[in-house]
Amino acid sequence: MTRVKRGNVARKRRKKILKLAKGFRGSHSKKFRSANQQVMKALRNAYRDRRRRKRDFRRLWITRINAAARQHGLSYSQFAGKLKQANVELNRKMLAQLAILDPDGFAKVIDVAKSA
Repeated sequence: MTRVKRGNVARKRRKKILKLAKGFRGSHSKKFRSANQQVMKALRNAYRDRRRRKRDFRRLWITRINAAARQHGLSYSQFAGKLKQANVELNRKMLAQLAILDPDGFAKVIDVAKSA
């Protein structure tokens, strides 16, 4: 059997991992074996958290809308139900932005919801 020299392939593989590990602290960015473990962990966390970020923002928007709606005497669930009856199709992100940046506009949305 012929001898296989892996110099170029192995070096490329290691350099790719060490490039991904740039910015990690200590030996996690210098030594291949620990860098490889940390890169795999980081990629796993990134994959999971791309999905989690969507949940977190939705929770944040609902919390903000709830706080703003309660200032006008409605809970979030009552407000959402009344908006549905009034056929107002604003998503949670836009409602939360309205509640923070334009309280008067949000008050008008509340009035529309209450009148439905």
